[in-house]
Amino acid sequence: MNPAFQSLESACPYAWPVTGDWRVADTALLVIDMQRDFLDPDGYFAALGENASELREAVGPAAKVLALARRLGMRVIHTREGHRPDLADLNDTKRARALAMGAPIGGPGQLGRLLVRGEPGWESIAEMAPLDDEIVIDKCGNGAFYATDLDQVLRANGIRNIWLVGVTTDVCVSSTMREANDRGYDVLLVSDACRAATSALHAATLAGIEREGGVFGAHISSSALLEAVR
Repeated sequence: MNPAFQSLESACPYAWPVTGDWRVADTALLVIDMQRDFLDPDGYFAALGENASELREAVGPAAKVLALARRLGMRVIHTREGHRPDLADLNDTKRARALAMGAPIGGPGQLGRLLVRGEPGWESIAEMAPLDDEIVIDKCGNGAFYATDLDQVLRANGIRNIWLVGVTTDVCVSSTMREANDRGYDVLLVSDACRAATSALHAATLAGIEREGGVFGAHISSSALLEAVR
């Protein structure tokens, strides 16, 4: 059985998806970078001088959306940002920026080497840990489509709609949403299941999504989504 769900009228700025309905088989939940390096007070994000506690506000709503997707039987895909241990995939620009902020990628941190694959900080937080049958995409950039096989995975599984949660709203989440939009996916960002370093950055990203009738997709609160999809 693959029942159709009606469009979500409470989404902003349009009833999502634009096709009018969606199905479990053609919709995936994409969980962006819910890792200790971003959400732990001893991780990479905090080493940059940012407030990881602001990002933690996304965890509760994101966990509820994850539970809903799993209950419905949706395809769930997790991403993790991190670099090869030899840093062969780290470009000079990103290296220099992190170094200037006092958090050199690959340098020592409280959770192992900062933003390096296989280190404790690179792992997903317990609340959002992937199940054995869920796909994990490892990436070295901000957008989840850059230098990964995400697009191939989505198309091979017949996905045309994406629910999006994770951190940070203005960087990796926004970059992924834009990339997905350019590839023809209809993206629904769950607004309170994402967070940025500041509430102003988060709000500005949502405002940008609303431009031009939903230039990159739509957004909805987790409570409205859970109310509409039972």
